Amino acid sequence: MTDEKKIKITENGPYVVTGKIPLEKELSITETLYPVKWEKGEKYPEKSTCLLCRCGKTSKEPYCDGSHTKALFNGKETASRTTYDEQAKTITGPGIDLKDAEKLCSGARFCDVGGGTWFLTEKSDHESAKAKVIQQSCDCPSGRLVAVDKSTGNPIEPDFDQSISITEDYPSKVKGPIWVKGGIPIESSDGTIYEIRNRVTLCRCGKSKNKPFCDGKHLEI
Repeated sequence: MTDEKKIKITENGPYVVTGKIPLEKELSITETLYPVKWEKGEKYPEKSTCLLCRCGKTSKEPYCDGSHTKALFNGKETASRTTYDEQAKTITGPGIDLKDAEKLCSGARFCDVGGGTWFLTEKSDHESAKAKVIQQSCDCPSGRLVAVDKSTGNPIEPDFDQSISITEDYPSKVKGPIWVKGGIPIESSDGTIYEIRNRVTLCRCGKSKNKPFCDGKHLEI
């Protein structure tokens, strides 16, 4: 059903996006050595269904042009089917806690500013450090890092509508991952649904060792 908002992973092929999910470009912007904010770019035409490239070979970015067939793309999914909470470790700070599922890292590097999100968590009895932990964890596109309110135990998440961003790593001048926002279901090629999360990043260079999710390999190619 094309009115169902969903991303379907095809075996050794593209992502099939249905449900008229808004699609736009988004750039990570730096003011220092590392990225410090996201900036919206162009919006792509609204489509009931579209095919997004995941082999990294297309000439029609971000859409699939069939290059995966010629490239003999191996899109085998290798990501764990365990939940985020099962993968994450918790760093306990005096003002805020931080959950970290390292394998989900997409190399966005917002966490490197100010000594690093982990260092700032340890200093979070200071309001400025606490605020930076929240900002940096919310800017983490893959949701590797999640700040947790100590008084309630609830995760602090950015408020996203369901949408997809084709990211560009502006500081490194490379194509970033596909940023999936707002709890869009992602269906495996075998028909199972990955854990639905507020934010995840999907590989679009074809080189990730944690397919379908990004593992930062785009920074190396």
